[in-house]
Amino acid sequence: MDISLFDYNLPEELIAQSPLSKRDECKLMVVNREKRTYETHLFHDILNYLEPGDVLVRNNTKVIPARLLGHKVETGGAIELLLLKQIGEDTWECLVGNAKSVKVGSHSSFGDGRLKATCVGVKEEGLRDMHFEDQGIFLEVLESLGQMPLPPYIKKQCANNDDYQTVYAKIPGSAAAPTAGFHFTKELFEEIQKKGVEVIDITLNIGLGTFRPVKVQDTKDHVMHSEVYEIDEKAADRLNLAKKEGRRIIAIGTTSIRTLESVYSKYGKFVATREPTRL
Repeated sequence: MDISLFDYNLPEELIAQSPLSKRDECKLMVVNREKRTYETHLFHDILNYLEPGDVLVRNNTKVIPARLLGHKVETGGAIELLLLKQIGEDTWECLVGNAKSVKVGSHSSFGDGRLKATCVGVKEEGLRDMHFEDQGIFLEVLESLGQMPLPPYIKKQCANNDDYQTVYAKIPGSAAAPTAGFHFTKELFEEIQKKGVEVIDITLNIGLGTFRPVKVQDTKDHVMHSEVYEIDEKAADRLNLAKKEGRRIIAIGTTSIRTLESVYSKYGKFVATREPTRL
């Protein structure tokens, strides 16, 4: 499919730079596909479009402060890393700014040496495997030194890192947020469940596959990078029962959809598993 079909005008001044204090008071567009019409509501009105027995699937991944700014030990030059996914003990696949100068054996330092990294693998598209040495617990050091990896259209860092998390974020490991879930609140989920809607958590740690822009003209030529997803046994059983009973399974956002489609297309049903997907 030609990517020009997706072009539209979005004035920069209409891109919100900070969230509303009440997340569920943002606008909600409701599209009627049969009538080819749309309406504008507030997000908490989504309750009116859910029915008892529906299953709402959400991605409970948690964004880590994955953007690191430091310097190269050999030259003193600046370096920027974006941690994408853990591939071994203390080793992460990273997207590196000005990656050509980062070769196997190159050393980097962050936070006056509190965190050090050595390049142990060179990949294409600016990717490098980096082995980290830290003074303490890695995620705690990262929490104090790293920045939230905000998309380029957000021009300033979050005053509070929780602003770039869903209210149900639980499992650390993502380099970007499952943004479709931003507008849900704990109170809204309580109302949803009171209506008889079942809420199921799955996990997909978001990496390069989700946020790397499409650079080819035809979408079939775009290479999707792998991301790791996980479904536990309880979630799989509940999803299979819902499907057997003909109930609606509604995914919150593309990462939830990617998880559901990946496991079902491979196994013909929902199963407990943890594995990568390129779907």
